[in-house]
Amino acid sequence: MGQVGLTGVFAGLDFFNSSTPTSFDPSVSALLSRTPQGALTSIATTNSGGSISSACAMNDVYYIAGSFLSIANTSTSYVVSYLPSSGAFSALGSGGPNGPVSAVYCDPSNDNLWVGGHFSSPGPSVALWNSKSNAWSAPLFKGLDGQVMSITSNASDTSLFFTGSFTTSFSGGVTNNSNNPNVPYSQGASPFSSSLVPIPLQDAEVVGAPSSTDSQFSNIQAILCPAGPDGPGNTWLAAPGSAALITVRTFAAMNAYGVRIGNTFLSGYGTTAFSVTSIPDNTVQSLTYVDPSTGQNLTCTSNCPLSTDASILYQDFLFTTPVSLTGVQITLSGWKGTALGLHMLQLLSSGAFASAIDSQNTQSCFAPNPSNVTMTGTWSPKNANTDIPGTLQTVLVSTVSVGTPASQAPTFTWMPYVSASGQYVVNLVIPGCNNFQDCALRTSVQITVFPGDGSQPFVSTVSQQVPNDVTVPVYSGPIVPSSSSFVTTVTMSLADQPTGEGQDGQYELVAGNVELVLTSANVTSASSGGNGSTSLGTQHGFGFFEWPLNSKSTVDATGLLPNTSETAADIIGVDLYNALGAANSNFAYISAAVQHPSGIIFLGGSFTLATGSLSGTANIVAYKQGSLFSLANGGLNGAVASFALYGDELYIGGSFSDTRTPSTQGKLMGVAMYNVKTNSWSTLGAGVNGVVASIALADTSVQVAGNFTETMTLTGSSSTVGGFATWNITSSSWVNSGGFVEGNFTFVSNGTSSSGQEVSQLLAGNIQTMAKYGATGMVMLSNSGNEDPTVTPLGIQLGSSANTSASTSVAQKRYNHHRRGPATWLSHMKIPALFRRQASTGSSTLPPLPPAPAPAILAGVFWSNSTSSHEVAIIGGNFTFSASSSSSQAIAIYDPVTSTATALAGDQINGVVRTLYVDTEAHLYVGGEFNLTGANANGFAIYDLVGQQWLTTIIQPMQALPGSSVVVRSVTATSYKPDTIIVAGSFAQAGTVACQGICLFDTTLNQWNALGSGMQGDISSVSFAGSNQELLVAAGVITLAGGTSANVAQYSFANNTWTAIGDPTMIPGPVTAVEVNNGNSSSIFAAGRTIDGSSSFMIFWDGVSWYNVGSAFPANSNISQLLMVPLQNTHSSNSIVESDRMLMISGAVSDSTFGSASLVLFDGQTFIPYLASMTAQGTLGYVSSLFYSIANFSFSQQSFLATGIVILVSIAIAAGVVFLLALIGILWTLLSRRDDKLTRYENEEEDEDSIQHRPSSLLEHINAATRTTILGTPNLFIGAEKEEAAREGGVEPEGDPFEPDASNYLRAATPSDAVVGTMATEEEGSRPAHARYSFDGSGEGELPLTAGMELEILDDRDNAWWYARHPQTGREGVVPASYLY
Repeated sequence: MGQVGLTGVFAGLDFFNSSTPTSFDPSVSALLSRTPQGALTSIATTNSGGSISSACAMNDVYYIAGSFLSIANTSTSYVVSYLPSSGAFSALGSGGPNGPVSAVYCDPSNDNLWVGGHFSSPGPSVALWNSKSNAWSAPLFKGLDGQVMSITSNASDTSLFFTGSFTTSFSGGVTNNSNNPNVPYSQGASPFSSSLVPIPLQDAEVVGAPSSTDSQFSNIQAILCPAGPDGPGNTWLAAPGSAALITVRTFAAMNAYGVRIGNTFLSGYGTTAFSVTSIPDNTVQSLTYVDPSTGQNLTCTSNCPLSTDASILYQDFLFTTPVSLTGVQITLSGWKGTALGLHMLQLLSSGAFASAIDSQNTQSCFAPNPSNVTMTGTWSPKNANTDIPGTLQTVLVSTVSVGTPASQAPTFTWMPYVSASGQYVVNLVIPGCNNFQDCALRTSVQITVFPGDGSQPFVSTVSQQVPNDVTVPVYSGPIVPSSSSFVTTVTMSLADQPTGEGQDGQYELVAGNVELVLTSANVTSASSGGNGSTSLGTQHGFGFFEWPLNSKSTVDATGLLPNTSETAADIIGVDLYNALGAANSNFAYISAAVQHPSGIIFLGGSFTLATGSLSGTANIVAYKQGSLFSLANGGLNGAVASFALYGDELYIGGSFSDTRTPSTQGKLMGVAMYNVKTNSWSTLGAGVNGVVASIALADTSVQVAGNFTETMTLTGSSSTVGGFATWNITSSSWVNSGGFVEGNFTFVSNGTSSSGQEVSQLLAGNIQTMAKYGATGMVMLSNSGNEDPTVTPLGIQLGSSANTSASTSVAQKRYNHHRRGPATWLSHMKIPALFRRQASTGSSTLPPLPPAPAPAILAGVFWSNSTSSHEVAIIGGNFTFSASSSSSQAIAIYDPVTSTATALAGDQINGVVRTLYVDTEAHLYVGGEFNLTGANANGFAIYDLVGQQWLTTIIQPMQALPGSSVVVRSVTATSYKPDTIIVAGSFAQAGTVACQGICLFDTTLNQWNALGSGMQGDISSVSFAGSNQELLVAAGVITLAGGTSANVAQYSFANNTWTAIGDPTMIPGPVTAVEVNNGNSSSIFAAGRTIDGSSSFMIFWDGVSWYNVGSAFPANSNISQLLMVPLQNTHSSNSIVESDRMLMISGAVSDSTFGSASLVLFDGQTFIPYLASMTAQGTLGYVSSLFYSIANFSFSQQSFLATGIVILVSIAIAAGVVFLLALIGILWTLLSRRDDKLTRYENEEEDEDSIQHRPSSLLEHINAATRTTILGTPNLFIGAEKEEAAREGGVEPEGDPFEPDASNYLRAATPSDAVVGTMATEEEGSRPAHARYSFDGSGEGELPLTAGMELEILDDRDNAWWYARHPQTGREGVVPASYLY
């Protein structure tokens, strides 16, 4: 059948399974698994009132935590392990947390499970479970004094961040173990070296040779301040097998303290040894560094070792003292693998710096902004040579009249960027007057230094009357790092009592460079400067605590922590505590933290900063370069619950609607995206209509879980979801999450995997209902190789339509699918390319169409799009969708390959689409209840898919009956009349042609034509019969010429006439669906509703009469489509449905044996529930139709071998002359049969073990012909009198040694639909029969058949082959019994 699509009114569906729940007790918390494709499976539920808050995976075991006392009937307190391979839940020993758990973190490297929450044992709010020792313990820091809400790792997975509503306290004094928090942490750096600001090298000449020829690794500039992780575009590699030399020249004097080098850890590459030579003195520098493995200080000169440990981001190598230079040469002499390479290279300053020339103050790596200068008065540049060869010094000078008061003289202020607190010497570099030839103009200046940290400004007077360059210390002491609220300043002004007489009545003030030389990083401040606090006593922190995973220290975080245990990031808590204020911290909490690879740490929760420059910042804040940093527009206007970081995109979930200062018109509903690089906000559509509790990543999508019911787009449309939604990062749109669920969710995990298990994510919350697959009205089906087919849901989210005609109010009641009956048969048989086969232990008007509230897909058709070379699905119904920044409705072109939908160009449909058809000219025929905006169309229209336009001018519109509207329910075509389209439904005429209910459109002449005459009514369904579809079968409410009511009627294209099929009175009421079994006009199924509307029915036409199939369905059943579908395995044979197929019943079907289903299979004996669906409201959904891509699908006719000849030859060899006697007997039998008369037979079952080979087609005749010769039997048949006597006497008639059995015949390809062997029990004669299928009859003694042919059966005693005569030609021969009825 090619590609197969299933459409309907549903939001979720699942294969029918009596053991799988579809509805849940909302008072419990359910745990679900989600595959990478989005399919959902229920795993377990908690006790009533329980909740699940978090989970993590370690060594193929999941750890689930929350507030519950049992899960999956396993008694446990708050934490449980789950083994996917066995499905077993287990309690984690004894002595675990005695209160609710909010967060877990799995540390597989140490076999530790960290849990945080609100409990007192085994540690306050924090505990550890070791999976090796199977024991609980408190952490080494004892615990925390308040609730822990999240546990996450830093960017390098070397430490844990704990957040919540607790406080911490650190004692004052020296902090020895804290590196600078404003640069990415590395064990290869010290607090001292990490405090040195890198010298900007953007304008330097940097050359690395020999270099790799790979363009992704040949740019040496990329490693000066890498923009991303070690890899292409961020790493430099040398040529294979060679040492290399990197030369850096600035052509300006600078004071450097060392180099920062980061190795590459790409597979097969790495540097192991190097040395540094200063320029211009060409001195190989002695370097001091920290050994990352031991923490000891070591010294090297040549062949300095560079660590190949991938956890060491970089190493700092310091000169003995700061060196004045213009560049360096770095010789890379040792490597491993193919070639050497580096990921990072920086030249470290003596501490910090600022130039008087603002253009030279470029931004340093890891700095939020460059150093800066301000000035008053007029300053102009002046150049001079320096003491260092090849360099030129530029300064700024300003003149002032002698006698000018200092308050009126020009001023100059340097604002150097300071990265970290420490003891600094501030030096003012004074250019010598000899080089500038301005000694007579020089005078003295006053220097004022504002160092911060509570220190008073330091003022000194410095003489600029120096012949040569000098460096003058102007301050020595503690300096506070730069922040948004404070910057260290060095201000120069005219001295109060200037020295010198000046020249021509003028003094000259000279501004050069300011250098800050770090002498010690051991300065403790209560704050990094983010809020200006300067207390040197006990430091208090709020809501944030960092703990290194390799720390062996034993401390008490619930009391006063020694400052030796304080990490660089712990300053975050201190800054938060001070910025919040004591009153605000009582109600605030931090619920989420995440670190960007650049080192920036983001914190989210419920808080508003009340003091300092960030006052008013709310609910989310960043920490970078040593201070708190406000995100754009002051944060968010509601609480933050969860983070998910994808590259530079931070996805945020919570209970907000916009930024703190509104900037998105309320489009940040519950979810938002913040771009780390651009400091800007982006929307996810228009968000969701509720609160988001958890957010996670899965591949290139964001999973959003919480308490909401809709996702919204920027165009104003919305899609119904049940507390769980998926945002596709690539397409920037809400997409189908793959499964269907309705509930209030508390947690979703990031995409993970476990060996031997397809589970990739865990999802938890209070659920009302769920289905394995979720889709707004359509799924694609394909073979999977497993028990069930692969189900691919519609990849886009459809929204509600403006149309309401197809919608009815739906109660919010949860619908329970009562699953009873033969559900255990589901896995035993298979349907190729479609299904896996299962088995199972009022008035005469059409009933109203089932409600189709939006979003609903009611029809589909496949079309090969030559533009994209994809086979796309065109879908129609009652829905809206977003395409090209606009909203469209009712019809869409969906590409299953890209999971995208496009709208038809031109006028838009206003209404509901119910049927679609595409012809060979790529014309799309659309039927339903609609009109076209700006065009004259009523329920039917034609669209040119290639020309992308509606063909409104070639067709006259439909016209409705008085008091009604046009409804087109079927658009089909017949191979018997090419270039025509059959349109059926409820209408009075097409254009000027009176053709009530059904009309033919000639696509060549663009004309309507009536089919026959005298037919009136409403048509619901159309099918075709005959080998060339020369017969049309219409169903509905039909009145033929002469007033004959015939709800199923047949139209012959050959003679242009309508006739009723069978006795119309045998049809209980209006028919809603009809199906002809593979073109056989004597095998028709029809379904509908009784006239009184009390029940639904399904009936079968066998060529003679209609009869009921099964018992009546309840009144709430609606059957929308009947379709024969192929089987991969066969079912038991019967007289209604061949063993290689089944009848698929689509709609909403209820039955006393299985409950309710949306798709049911019928094998001729049993109704087998296959799929159950539900709407977004949790009520029973229904399947509208199945459509497939093979336009002229038919069941393959079996190829029968001419085995008769083979059998005859075999017998001739074995029996010799006996065979001649047999042939004479056959001839005699055939002649004598012509006058035989037999009465009609009575039905009984045929052998059900048929296989695909022709049986011994002539054995029965050979047997009959040789009886007289061998047995002396005077008659060819067992006499009726003898058989009757045998029956009455309870004795079986004497057996025939020649009758066929397993040893002397092969079986038929398909079983017979009628019982065999009855003619032998009655008077000889013949009985009528019809050919169900065509048969070539090419074998010897065979009679050719065409479907529908009338025959006379002369001998039916062989189970597989009967002897028959064609009454019109008189020709006789054997035919397959299974081909007759």
